[in-house]
Amino acid sequence: MEKRKIEVCFTPALLPLYHIENAIVVVIDIFRATSSICYGIANGAEAIIPVATVEQCKAYESEGFLLAAEREGEIVEGFDFGNSPFAYTADKVKGKTVVLTTTNGTHAIDESKKTAFQVIIGSFLNLDAVCNYLRNQNKDVFLLCAGWKNKFNLEDSLFAGAVVHQLNHDDYFLDDSGIAAADLYRQAQDDLIAYTAKTSHSERLKKLGIEEDIRFCLNVNIIDSIPVLKENRLVKL
Repeated sequence: MEKRKIEVCFTPALLPLYHIENAIVVVIDIFRATSSICYGIANGAEAIIPVATVEQCKAYESEGFLLAAEREGEIVEGFDFGNSPFAYTADKVKGKTVVLTTTNGTHAIDESKKTAFQVIIGSFLNLDAVCNYLRNQNKDVFLLCAGWKNKFNLEDSLFAGAVVHQLNHDDYFLDDSGIAAADLYRQAQDDLIAYTAKTSHSERLKKLGIEEDIRFCLNVNIIDSIPVLKENRLVKL
């Protein structure tokens, strides 16, 4: 197998600088969109449809789908729920289709799908499953951090570093962003909760009284399924 690349992109704003036509893109939004998507698919959601705007989400109202919209960490008024992982339990989503829009995660999905070979969803919840899948594909790996409003954030970069940490043993070409992310992860890996307590988004969520969401999103390897984007719908790989 020809040697592949791993690249880490710390924000969707930098995406135009990369060529991802031959890459599997892993979209990362740890607090909380991609964690919730992974959990929802693992709990039997038929599909999750990511859309960029609240208006696009609302347009599905007549379809009988569950509508989920989050902005600034809070549920948008008039929608069924936002992007808390606890809204994606089996009793709520099994056998159903959810239409989802979030501040950062669905934006990253929307931008990456335009040119990527494939888009999958990563979180600490399914870290090993994602790494095992990537390892067995003859494609470059592109780790896209959703960040916060097109800016760098710590928790997404930590997850990117965790993937690089695992896959680097398989002799990939790394970029400097990947090396930095892996170094960051190695500092944090023994206590992710303590390390991420200082992140700006963690502080935002704490002010909203949802620390439980933060703790849940930092569970490692509690599910083994991977959401993949197929015809604008995220389904189980």
